[in-house]
Formats: sequence, structure tokens, C-alpha cells
Amino acid sequence: MNSVFRWGLLSVFFAALAVGVVVYVNDVFAADGAPELMFPVPEFSDHPIPTAEVPHVDGEMGTYWDIAILVAALCLASYFTLVTRSRRNVLILTIASLIWFGFWRQGCVCPIGATQNVALAIVDPTYAVPLTVVAFFIIPLVFTLFFGRTFCASVCPLGAMQELVAVRTVAVPRWLDHSLGLVAYIYLGAAVIFAATRTGFIICRYDPFIPFFRLGGNTDMLIFGGSVLVIGLFVGRPYCRYLCPYGAMLRVLSCLSKFRLSIPPDSCVNCQLCEDVCPYGAIHPPTVLQTSKGRRQGKKQLGLALAAAPIVFGAFTGLGMMISVPLAQWHPESRVAEQVRLEEMGVAEKTTDASDAFRGTGRSVEDLYASAIARRDRFFKLGGLLGAWTGIVVGIKLVHLSLRRRRDDYQADRAGCVSCGRCYWYCPVEKVRLGLIEDISEVVPGYEGAPPNSPLVQISGVEETSP
Repeated sequence: MNSVFRWGLLSVFFAALAVGVVVYVNDVFAADGAPELMFPVPEFSDHPIPTAEVPHVDGEMGTYWDIAILVAALCLASYFTLVTRSRRNVLILTIASLIWFGFWRQGCVCPIGATQNVALAIVDPTYAVPLTVVAFFIIPLVFTLFFGRTFCASVCPLGAMQELVAVRTVAVPRWLDHSLGLVAYIYLGAAVIFAATRTGFIICRYDPFIPFFRLGGNTDMLIFGGSVLVIGLFVGRPYCRYLCPYGAMLRVLSCLSKFRLSIPPDSCVNCQLCEDVCPYGAIHPPTVLQTSKGRRQGKKQLGLALAAAPIVFGAFTGLGMMISVPLAQWHPESRVAEQVRLEEMGVAEKTTDASDAFRGTGRSVEDLYASAIARRDRFFKLGGLLGAWTGIVVGIKLVHLSLRRRRDDYQADRAGCVSCGRCYWYCPVEKVRLGLIEDISEVVPGYEGAPPNSPLVQISGVEETSP
């Protein structure tokens, strides 16, 4: 157990070091003044132009408090999940995080959306990233590298809201779960490209829970968010599992984590309750011994997957290049160029506010068209990169599904497990440890004997990895 605390202190040290680096970078690249508008404000004779208001901020102390609360919440989540194994405490922290990071802070700063700020800052050094944004992006990644997805367990407000509504969940078929899980990686690639090109921050724009956190929003987003919550009643954490781009990064890092939620093999009674109650399909049962015929089929399937991987890569790369025009149309200036073109051709009967604002700048139409064409050519390459990224993700998934790993006991999937603690909440061995029952036979009919005297809390590495 002392090693756990040593690793915990080490992780906090790395987190503090990351914050220090962020402070330095933020001071170096911070830019004075307001950002330039895409189109200058046109001249109006009888209409007063409203002045921009800068929202009130709490200053540096408020920023540091947010970071300190995030680190404290991650430490508590890791401790409750890996050491005390208390589902009750994890649930209390989940509610507290939802109240603080969700409704009180209104979902901002959000590590999920911070991905876009960091992507833009990497390609554009003039873009100043606030300290809190970068810290909120880095610190959960550091904790995940050491302790698994404890951020998802009870700190992320998006995950917290879905966790609290997951009361009547059903099992998602494995093939569908694996297929939908690829969407989050594709979404991550698209979000990074759109942010890096200043096309838009689509993660924030299509965040399904921000309207609830801010108690208001447009009708489309309210319907979208409400639909996600309704689906979440029956499918555990649909946004986290199939859409969250930050969760896609956490899945990869969690495979490398030093510690993670585990089911101790020497005290497991194979009651199957953990597998039944996991709403995320993240508990894998022991494998059965393969026959020689099954091993030959497995090798053949792996060979086909390896042969298909480069074909999949090339096909998706070409597809990405083919959709370069629709991708470029996401940029506001490209949409204005298209609207102006339709107006010049007489196809569009009415002008829009954006086209009127463009004409008020005095900029030539030819210059606007040239800029749109150059952006389309650029997105031809970026679309190819997005397609290549998609091909890599799909290819890795095909190869991964063709690999067979031996399991002699129940194991939590290192990538898919969000450390919610439901498994040991229902575990009869844990119930005995907590004094809720006297004997396992009270929960598992027909079981004879007491649980082994071996330690019930084990934190150790495993050989199995999964993307």
C-alpha cells in the first residue's frame, strides 16, 4: 500500500510540474489585445454598434483554485477507486463534481473542449492559451497514465451526469460496441483539424450537456442533450463510449497505466456478478481453452486482418481527399464565399448578414474567392490526413479483434473500464470485507466456504492491453 501512496505523490509532482510548464508557456506566448475579427464591422448610419463586454474573472487566485480542486478531486477519485474501493465514496464525489465542475462552473473549463485550444496553440504560437485550459487538459492525462480512468470515474461532469442516469442499462452487442467506439477517434481527428485551421471548435459547439449546465441553449442542442440522457438510461455512458474525443485519448493512456481497478484473482469466487452489473461491457470473463482447429482459424483471421490493414488505410485516405470540399465548407469564410457566389449568379434572392458584412469591408469578391479556393486545396491535404488517421484506427481495431489473449479469471478491460466501482459494489467478497454480509453464500447460493484470506485489495499490472 505504501507503493500506492508513493506513486500518488509522484503523480501529483508530475501534475504540478506540468502546471509549472504551462505557466511558463502561457507567460511566453500570451498576447496583448483582442483578436481580430474575420470581417471588420461595416458602417451603419442609424444603428449603434454594441461594445464588447469582458466577463468578470476571479483573477489568478481563481485560476489556481480551479486547478487545485481538479488535482484534489483526481487524488480522491484514485484513492477511493484503487485503495478503499468504495463505490459509495466514488458516487458522492461524482455528485460533487457534477455540481462544481458542471453546474457551478457551467462546464468550463472542460478538459474535453481544451483539446481544441491546445491543438490551435501548437500550430499557431500567437494564440494564447489560458493557464487553466492547458492545466485541465494535461493533469487528467497524467493521472490516467498512473491510475487509469479515474477522471472518468467521478471527476468529469459529463461522465458524472451519465453515470447518475445509468439505472436500467442493457448490454450492447460486442460488434456494435467496437464499431461505435471508433467514432470517438474519428471525432478527435476532425476536431483537431478544425481547431488547428480556425474552422471551429466543434467539440464545444456540439457538447450535449452545456445547455443543462448553463440552464439554457438553442432548441437543437437541448433536444440532442436530452436524447443522449434518454439513451443513457439504457446504454451506459453513450457519449463517453462513442463520442468523447478526450475519452479516446484516455483509453490509450489507460492501457499504459501503472495501476488500475482490478478484480483480485485469488479472492474471486467466479460468481459473474461483476460482469452482469457492468453497464459498459468492461469486464471480460475467463477464456476457454482453444482447440487446434480454433487456433488455426485465429491465425488465419489475424493474417487477413494484417493484409486488409493497408487496403483500409489507402481507402480511407482517398475518401478523406474526396470530401475536402465539404470539410472546407465548415469554415465561416468559405460559407460566405459560397453565399456571395450564389448572390452574384442571381441564384440567391436575398442576402445574409454575413454577406452584407463582407461587402461592408470593401474587400474584393475575387480576393474572397481566391482565399476560399486556397482553403479548399489545403483541406484536400487535411482531408487526406483525416482519412489516413481513420484508416489507422480501423486497421488497428481489426488487428486487435483478431488477437486472442488468455485469461484465467475475470479482468477489467484497461481501456474500457471507467473505474466507476459498480463491480466491487456488487462483489460478494467486497460485501464480506465491508461487513455487509457474513458469508458469501448469502449472495451466491450454493457457495460453500469463506473467502480466501488473501488481500482483497490488489493493485498490480497485467499483461493484457487493448486500444
